[in-house]
Amino acid sequence: MPVRLLSARVSSLASFPQLSNRRQLERLNRLDARAGSALRWLALFGGAAVFLALMAIVYQVISGASLALSRYGISFVGRRQWSPAVGRFGALALLYGTLVTSVCSVAVATVLGVAIGLFLSLMAPRRVAAVVGPLVEMLAAIPSVVLGLVGIYLIAPFVLNNIEAPLHSVLGFIPLFGPPGTVGNSDFTASLVLVIMVVPIIAALSRDVFLTVPSELREGAEALGATRLEVIRGAVLSTTHSGVIAACMLGFGRAIGEAIAVTQVIGNITQISHNLFAPGDTLGSLIANQFLTPVSALHTASMFYLALVLLVLELATMLLARYVSRHFGSRR
Repeated sequence: MPVRLLSARVSSLASFPQLSNRRQLERLNRLDARAGSALRWLALFGGAAVFLALMAIVYQVISGASLALSRYGISFVGRRQWSPAVGRFGALALLYGTLVTSVCSVAVATVLGVAIGLFLSLMAPRRVAAVVGPLVEMLAAIPSVVLGLVGIYLIAPFVLNNIEAPLHSVLGFIPLFGPPGTVGNSDFTASLVLVIMVVPIIAALSRDVFLTVPSELREGAEALGATRLEVIRGAVLSTTHSGVIAACMLGFGRAIGEAIAVTQVIGNITQISHNLFAPGDTLGSLIANQFLTPVSALHTASMFYLALVLLVLELATMLLARYVSRHFGSRR
């Protein structure tokens, strides 16, 4: 009898670790289920908040532009004149200035940004890349108003005294490089300021994309006798061009939406001029300049209409970037 009782107690003691492990596993499963549920609700809340914020912005912009929408309709985009004093408003000249400055800046920034990305990811020693990489990214943290001041006191005088006249003397037969201005504030100066703002985006994204190329692919090309240029062109750029295009499109979207820095150096004259050295204006810069001092309700509504045009342009740019990235990515 005592032997049986002792064996029963031993068997019960032996089952304690299994019961403890089972309870611990059940507790961990309940904790994991609660954490998963909380994460799902948090993600749902974040997505809903972003969607509601976007819808609120769209509603506010359309509501503010209702007067101009009812008066001009879609023809507002094709009207050239912007004259608040006489009550005539149109977005064509501003849209032209926005596209000209953005395209010119992205064309220059793409060359510089991709070159910097290639250097940091494939050519630079690790110590050099560890120092230069963060410095390039820090350019994106400089406030727009500071870059505008740099444009006023440094870039505009330099462009006026050292760039406009030589370019006109060499390429003056091209309408883009017409007679130089008198103060240095122009579409060309605004494009150079935008280059400083766009280069960090393209350089950082391009570097990250180039680092995803397998080292075996590059080393295999070098083992077959390919030069560095051939390796970059055939093994690196050919496999990452979709990411580079997406980076350029993101930079283009950044250039389109800039307002403060462009306002300080573009000249703020609403006109369509084929001369890059002539002053101009953009959608964002005009809104930043005139929104606090409207002369009429129609003037305010027209600026909201400009904001709507800018919003549609940004959305179209992002959608085009996604399409181009997926299209080229599927062909890799």
